Amino acid sequence: MKKKKILVVFGTRPEAIKLAPLILLIKRQKNVSLKVCITAQHREMLDQVLKFFSIKPDYDLNIMSKNQSINSVVSRISNKLDNILTKFKPDLVLVHGDTTTTFAASFSSFNLGIDIGHIEAGLRTGNILSPWPEEANRILTTVISKFHFAPTLKAKNNLLSEGVKKKNIIVTGNTVIDALFLAMDILKRNNKLLLNIQKKLHFIKKNRRIILITGHRRENLGSGFKSICKAIKQLANKNEDVDFVYPVHLNPGVRKYVFPILGNKKNIKLINPLDYPSFIYLMNKSFIILTDSGGIQEEAPSLGKPVLVMRNVTERPEAVIAGTVKLVGINEEKIIKEVQILLKDKMVYRKMSKAHNPYGNGNASRKILSFINKKYEQ
Repeated sequence: MKKKKILVVFGTRPEAIKLAPLILLIKRQKNVSLKVCITAQHREMLDQVLKFFSIKPDYDLNIMSKNQSINSVVSRISNKLDNILTKFKPDLVLVHGDTTTTFAASFSSFNLGIDIGHIEAGLRTGNILSPWPEEANRILTTVISKFHFAPTLKAKNNLLSEGVKKKNIIVTGNTVIDALFLAMDILKRNNKLLLNIQKKLHFIKKNRRIILITGHRRENLGSGFKSICKAIKQLANKNEDVDFVYPVHLNPGVRKYVFPILGNKKNIKLINPLDYPSFIYLMNKSFIILTDSGGIQEEAPSLGKPVLVMRNVTERPEAVIAGTVKLVGINEEKIIKEVQILLKDKMVYRKMSKAHNPYGNGNASRKILSFINKKYEQ
């Protein structure tokens, strides 16, 4: 039997995390010839994830340069990927989520008549401008993809409402849960790595609760970040027995608000972005997570951590419905109020921390691979 040729294309740290367990699973298949292509939208952070999961790319497009536009990123990816697609001739190209790499790789594959499999398909906010450009990227990728791996029933229904054929959709859960469990297992088995992480995060104290903060969304830049930082500062003043740990995104638009407002406060720890295993460790040690990230909304519930989302809309409403996540927006008073409730009310905290994670139990990669095998055996 002829081997199936699969090319996996990604470029950012979140994509790498979510695709790692699937790549490792496919690599064990004797009937598949797998190639991994990275665009390196996130260079350093991407490399850290690949090293942690022991994944070596077959192709590295290395497309990033200073101050380039989204259009130039799409152009560079398409130009470089065209040659790879033409030579390797994959039966299927797998992309993930909603990044510029996702759209560019999908469009390039479509133009050459190659099947596209879209992992984490069907997420929608209903607002093409929020998040920007991610909402547009995921919608455009849906239109030209053949197979759609939806993390939840809600995502599947979104796809069906847009005219995607039912036979080409499967609900899998989210591969980020697979990655989380795999990472926790690696940490348990690698004592040297665990000790290095503990040394790096030496400021964590056993007798103090931690609120972990992340923030980077484009739509929050400006007045939104100013409001978020002012809320965190007030919370730190009100709760001197709580440590607020913020790995600050490298985007200057984020840093120009974070450091002037939150710097020089004893119980606020502003640190550089963490590598994936260190972040997983910190997330597991946290009491509450305050974020505008998408992936954390999916991961944290599996660790029993309540998540307050600093966005006005989310493409992950399942977590809100399940009670593991709560939207608090970017309003200063709202953020303060909801954090205070979780810090003071044990019943509310317990209800959120014990809620069922709607994004699966860590079997998403196996479901995706099984679906692919069946489709190409037909």
